[in-house]
Amino acid sequence: MTASHFSVRSKEKLAQALKIYAVHRPLVQRVLNVTFIVYILGSTYTGLSGHSSRSGKERSKKLKGNGERVKPERVAVDTLFFQRLSSILRIVIPGIRSKEAFLLFIHSSLLVFRTAISLYVAALDGKIVASLVRAQPLPFFWNILRWLLVAIPATWTNSWLSYIQNKLAIAYRTRLTQEVMKQYLGEEGEGSEGKVYYKLANLDDRIKNPDQMITHDIQRFSNHLAAMYSNLAKPTLDVILYNFQLSQNVGAEGVMGLTIFVQLSAMLLRYMTPPFGMYTALSAQMAGSLRHTHSRLVEFAEEVAFMRGETTEKMLIEREYASLIEHENSVLQRRWWFGCVEEGIIKWLWGSFGLVLCAIPVFFKIPGVGGIDLGGRTEGFVTNRRLLLSSSDAFGRVMYSYKDLSELAGYTARVSLLLDTMKDVREGKFDKALVNSATNEENAATLKGRGEVFESDDIKFENVPIVTPNGDILVKSLSFHIRPGQNLLIVGPNGCGKSSLFRILGGLWPVYGGVVHKPASSEFILIPQRPYLPLGTLRDQVIYPHSKADMDRRGITDEQLSQILSIVHMVGIVEREGGWDSIREWRESLSSGDQQKIAWARLFYHNPKYAVLDEATSLVPTEIEGTMMEYAGKLNITLLTVSHRPSLWKYHALILHYDGQGGYIFTKLDAEKRLTLQEEKQTLETRLLQV
Repeated sequence: MTASHFSVRSKEKLAQALKIYAVHRPLVQRVLNVTFIVYILGSTYTGLSGHSSRSGKERSKKLKGNGERVKPERVAVDTLFFQRLSSILRIVIPGIRSKEAFLLFIHSSLLVFRTAISLYVAALDGKIVASLVRAQPLPFFWNILRWLLVAIPATWTNSWLSYIQNKLAIAYRTRLTQEVMKQYLGEEGEGSEGKVYYKLANLDDRIKNPDQMITHDIQRFSNHLAAMYSNLAKPTLDVILYNFQLSQNVGAEGVMGLTIFVQLSAMLLRYMTPPFGMYTALSAQMAGSLRHTHSRLVEFAEEVAFMRGETTEKMLIEREYASLIEHENSVLQRRWWFGCVEEGIIKWLWGSFGLVLCAIPVFFKIPGVGGIDLGGRTEGFVTNRRLLLSSSDAFGRVMYSYKDLSELAGYTARVSLLLDTMKDVREGKFDKALVNSATNEENAATLKGRGEVFESDDIKFENVPIVTPNGDILVKSLSFHIRPGQNLLIVGPNGCGKSSLFRILGGLWPVYGGVVHKPASSEFILIPQRPYLPLGTLRDQVIYPHSKADMDRRGITDEQLSQILSIVHMVGIVEREGGWDSIREWRESLSSGDQQKIAWARLFYHNPKYAVLDEATSLVPTEIEGTMMEYAGKLNITLLTVSHRPSLWKYHALILHYDGQGGYIFTKLDAEKRLTLQEEKQTLETRLLQV
């Protein structure tokens, strides 16, 4: 058999195969289109879900078995991220009938409508160019008119998409902020399991700057989450619809070939993508640390000024800032080179192969498609080119969204850390750096224990250890009993556990052993040496934390408040400051002594069962001090007082005296005898000085 005869037979077989393929091509096209849609959806889900990473439980460990802190985990788009995100989504989208779900439905409808407009514009673009090639003025101007008419719904849709996306971001932030604030500041009527804002700052070391997380990180997370939906859903829908239409024009075979090439280059691009999620989380953490350093300077400005520590503080702040800027510059450099690679692959490399795809109907005869003129080929090329550019842009946005998703993972990790830490704190699980003495066997056993707390009218401690949050055991076993009306004086050197006792009574610190009987935390009021004066009116300073409406419900008038002020010798302040509704920065407007008097007026207004006085009369004249103590007795307020003023001894029946070495004495207080001993002590000290 000759070579020419063999060639003829091969051509006949090839022609027969093409004829058979042309007959069955519609079915093949449908199969390829369905395969393409399934592939796009599957690859998008698989590419973003990160199933290959370690489990969430394994990744979320913060401590080694021996208690040593491990290196912070790497933030990435993985299973742990999706677990965190799903739990937060249940907060920001509470149900299908919620406002957020309705906004998502409107947003999705607008995205589909915009894609439909884009398909129509792509076909219209080809018709405009075809009418130019064919030199047909009437169809050309008619298509221009349709172009202008379609601009109306197109611009309306784009504006609404931006508006709805911003509304979604605000709605997400509102939901999340409300949930965080409910846990952070507690709910009305919540007992000692609340007060997370205090415990987070004093009993746990995981979060140093909750203010930044609540204000900045939640806002950034909400904005990224709202944008993420349109950055993923819309491009994915566009890729499917544009490529489906493109397959009708140039054939599904070419689209599948292009898709395989694009996916291979996308895998390479994803492999080269830096860990932007980890960079984002680290940037937020370092920014919070810088803010925390500034806030410490404001808080301790007086001490720093007296110690002339400006140079040291400046060095600390500059060190934090330098670390942040070094990190930001490093990330910027990585974004620069990655942007070059990304644009080179997505825009130019993919664009060149797209042009080859658009040229297929021009250079090759597609089975089942008849011959077309120059205008038809031009129209087809322009339409396919427009579809391809839109599809390429959509796929590029899917690729870009991975970078955005990595940044969302960073903010998700921050928000999740805040929620998880608050949950642990509410359950009494703390992560605090401990002093060295806490590691010995006896102290470690004490720290692992938990005492019992019962509500009662009396205050009774039975073998209760006094332990600071850092594990320092001040008193190994404290026992005493106070009944209503028995005022207690507490004395001892600094750091012996006087204030620690009050924090246990107020439900701020955990009980590590023994049994505590105490009234509810709402039955206590604390008056420190430097009382808290909130922002608001003069009236607000006296009735805090009540509002004017709360005061009216109790049936208390401004005249009665004036009577309370007269007891603390401050009745003239109302007229002096311009009335009850005057607003000032009261910490600056009032002297330290007046601030203590305001705190006593607040005590008389609320009239609790117990009052904790921590050097609460140190800046008040002795005669006014006596008046306030006597009036507290008339109101049957039981006082627990920390003070070194001998003038207060006569108002107390019991004394708890710490020796500063872990021991104490609890006994009845004989004020006259103690005053006599005090005078003898002062006399001896005077003689010793003379000698």
